[in-house]
Amino acid sequence: MIFLTACKCKQRKYKVNYFIFASGSIFNCMRSDCPLNYGIEIFGDKWTLLIIRDLMFFEKRYFNELLSSAEGIATNLLADRLAMLEKEKIIRKEKDSQHKQKIIYSLTPKGIDLVPIILSIGLWSEKHATIKLNPNRDIIIGEAKKSLSKGIEKMTRKLTTEHTKRKQGQGNEE
Repeated sequence: MIFLTACKCKQRKYKVNYFIFASGSIFNCMRSDCPLNYGIEIFGDKWTLLIIRDLMFFEKRYFNELLSSAEGIATNLLADRLAMLEKEKIIRKEKDSQHKQKIIYSLTPKGIDLVPIILSIGLWSEKHATIKLNPNRDIIIGEAKKSLSKGIEKMTRKLTTEHTKRKQGQGNEE
């Protein structure tokens, strides 16, 4: 028998549900074990995907750079989403070697694996948008418009180079 109850899991600071067997053992800290649900639990709000977009395509690496995005995220929401993305190992943070009080945010390989999803959302949006989109959107979907697989490969190589060299202590300029 399975019961649905409020999460008492210390791994998450926000409430999610989990399944608990009659024996008392926890089955899952998510609402369900559906793979789509796992993604929605992480990316289910617009801010998370926009932060990833800014890290991927607009080379934003610092809190204030992410804060200055056109969508206008609040500081508390940005801090919360960055902490969640770090906890999920989608991004990592490290001190800037040039400015010890500044933190640099970078995508991890797990975060870079989101390139196909972000590009696909961009292509879908361009195809179905009912409003005029920013003409600079080709920064995001340019190569993918010609060939999704080539666009994914190109962006993945670029991000792997940019985000992993930071981990090795190179290129920490603002």
